[in-house]
Amino acid sequence: MFAGPRSTAILLIASVLLPGGSVLAQTQLTRIGYVDVQRVLARSAAGVAAREELERDKAAKQKEIETRRAEAEKLREELEKRGALLSQDARREKQDTLERKVRDLRRLADDFQKDLEKREQGLLQQSLQEITGVIERVGKQRGYLVILERRAAGVIYGAQEADVTEEVIKVYDQESARRKK
Repeated sequence: MFAGPRSTAILLIASVLLPGGSVLAQTQLTRIGYVDVQRVLARSAAGVAAREELERDKAAKQKEIETRRAEAEKLREELEKRGALLSQDARREKQDTLERKVRDLRRLADDFQKDLEKREQGLLQQSLQEITGVIERVGKQRGYLVILERRAAGVIYGAQEADVTEEVIKVYDQESARRKK
């Protein structure tokens, strides 16, 4: 009666009105499952790789920002220590250079943050699209009528047998590995 050991069956009863006003009760065995997409993103190889890539990019940009910040700080210290010994024009030139470096640093940090958010959003959209395809294939292969997203659907309780998250992670990892080859 059940399609597999991890299946969940919910008995749905539908009443159908027949001509003449009589009611016919039909029973249908329906499989409904759920998936925790956040867990798929967090535990799948592709999700982990995407986060690691973002972290590497973030670290590289942070290093660049820190280098420029150190340059600006060095210039500020030099201006404070030797500013009184410089001519008015030289001091003004160093002050302008410092202000430009600080302004460029802020712009760089803002651009970096926007770029990081854009890349993160793009990777998330791509991953969600791929995961949705995997969920659809798993659902069709296993004969599910519906697979719900655990958090978005507000699933408060779901039997472990109805949770297809681990299977989705497995299939998603296999497909991601094939795409990389």
